[in-house]
Parts: sequence; C-alpha cells; structure tokens
Amino acid sequence: MKKLRIKIDLFIEKVLVLILSAMVLNVLYQIFTRYFTSNPSSFTDELSRFLMIWLGVLGAAYVSGKKKHVSINLLQSKLGYQFKKNIEIFVSIILIIFSFNVLVLGGFNLVYITFVLDQYSPSLNLSMSIVYSVIPLSLSLIHISEPTRQEAISYAVFCLK
Repeated sequence: MKKLRIKIDLFIEKVLVLILSAMVLNVLYQIFTRYFTSNPSSFTDELSRFLMIWLGVLGAAYVSGKKKHVSINLLQSKLGYQFKKNIEIFVSIILIIFSFNVLVLGGFNLVYITFVLDQYSPSLNLSMSIVYSVIPLSLSLIHISEPTRQEAISYAVFCLK
C-alpha cells in the first residue's frame, strides 16, 4: 500500500507542477494581451480560476498523502504517545466519515447535476462537470492507501466488536 501511495503522490506532484505552469503562462499571456495589444484576452480569467480550483483541491490530496497538512497539535504534543495515537485515529475516523459522506458523495452529486443540467462556462464553453470533477477525484485519492486511515478503520471495527 505504501508503494501505491508513493506512486499516487508522484503522479499528483507532476500534475500540480503542470497546472501551476499553465497558470503562470496563462497569467503572463493575459498581462501581455492587456498591456501590449488593444484586445485583452477574454478566456484567461476564467481559465485561471478553474486552474486555481484544481490546484487547491488536488494540492489538498497531495499534502494529505504526505501528512503535511496544517494541523493544530498543541494538545497532542503535550501528552503521551498513546494519547497522540488515539487522537490521530479519532481524527482519521472523523475525516473518513466527513469526507466520504459530504465531499465524495456530494462531489459526485454535484458533478452529476451539472452534467445533467448541461452547464457550461461562459468564456471557455467547458462543461462545469469537468471543473467540479476534481472534488470527488481528489478526495478519493486521499482515501486510497492511506496507512493511518486504514489503521483507523481497523481500530474502529475492532472497538465495535
């Protein structure tokens, strides 16, 4: 499972670099067309917004896989190892329940609704279901092969028996 997580993180890292590079080139093109031509580009603002959404949400999946997400660990650092482990398991269980029920299922529902309603962005004429598909995609990536989450599920099942 750890090898799978490493491969997923490497893939996400490359995608994030591509998205950030595309954002930089897009913004530079917008600056060029705004100040050096008399006809500013109409699609660059919308494309930057969509790329920023993908960068932020996929970035969350990436840092979660690396266990580098922001957390407040004041209480955790003051207490012992067992308490720290129990808190980590509790947080993982809450995260699994929340992200699966709200974000993954809600994300799939959002993608489905925008697909059925046939919503398109104004400038790029891009289906909004493509833009919103990053939500269930990245949150599914967070769940795949995460050792702490697998441990938390095993612990929760053990406690329920």
